[in-house]
Amino acid sequence: MKALTSTNFNFDGQKSVYHGKVRDVYNINDDLIVMVATDRISAFDVVLPKGIPFKGQVLNQIAAQFLDSTTDICPNWKLATPDPMVTVGLKCEGFKVEMIIRSILTGSAWRDYKNGVREICGIQLPDGMKENERFPEPIITPTTKADEGHDLNISKEEIIAQGLVSAEDYAIMEDYTRKIFARGQEIAAKHGLILVDTKYEFGKRDGKVYLIDEIHTPDSSRYFYAEGYEEKLAKGEPQRQLSKEFVRQWLISHNFMNEPGQVMPEMTDEYINSVSERYIELYEHITGNKFVKPTDSEDINKRIQDNINNYLATRK
Repeated sequence: MKALTSTNFNFDGQKSVYHGKVRDVYNINDDLIVMVATDRISAFDVVLPKGIPFKGQVLNQIAAQFLDSTTDICPNWKLATPDPMVTVGLKCEGFKVEMIIRSILTGSAWRDYKNGVREICGIQLPDGMKENERFPEPIITPTTKADEGHDLNISKEEIIAQGLVSAEDYAIMEDYTRKIFARGQEIAAKHGLILVDTKYEFGKRDGKVYLIDEIHTPDSSRYFYAEGYEEKLAKGEPQRQLSKEFVRQWLISHNFMNEPGQVMPEMTDEYINSVSERYIELYEHITGNKFVKPTDSEDINKRIQDNINNYLATRK
């Protein structure tokens, strides 16, 4: 199956299109957003040269399921998923921060901690923690949302002082973040997984705060297998995980972290297929559903365009 790495649609009422690292976002009449989850994959703030078949479908369908399962906690932007790779929703004015919540010391936070850092986003971390050890309670470590380049850690106090988010709206976002994460952890636990950390994005529409973008996907979240977690932690062994971290680790092992002079390693067909299978594995674990692949003969671009056009026609 060929990966969908670019789109160039022109829908009725389309005002603009934004091509992100992974998603292509179409603005319909400044009212709706058509978000196409492509098969592009990014790491260390760079889009890798080849796409991953089925990845966009995996991300979109996981996010849709979790958005539907958290509507009792907070309003979100989703209206419909007219195609396996597409979500249509309300256009909101996004805040320029991402709410990252962590329950375990791992990933970039561990890399910083190992190098002596004991404060993240104004939160003090105790000495003596081990890699993959749980925090006493989840911590929120926001970042700026950069249009280009790296997102930067920022504290709650700095966010409010800089006027990025009002104190009132930040309190709402913080409350939603903790509650949505707790729901995600509950669902993950039912499927033998630990939701380790994730990020959420929020926006405003008509004066109300909405959860926007994807949630609880392997691109925005990290999952560990619950079975064996304590034993591996005690022995200092790597955790079995389902997340994009394995792609980052593969790049690191090939001396690439998007730093000056570094060369992107070759992505062989064998490696691409292994990444695709990992994404499908996470989908089936976290949703409890069998992943349904499109047929090889299907023209994905045409299917997406037809499905979106049909949905938009019903809203006229």
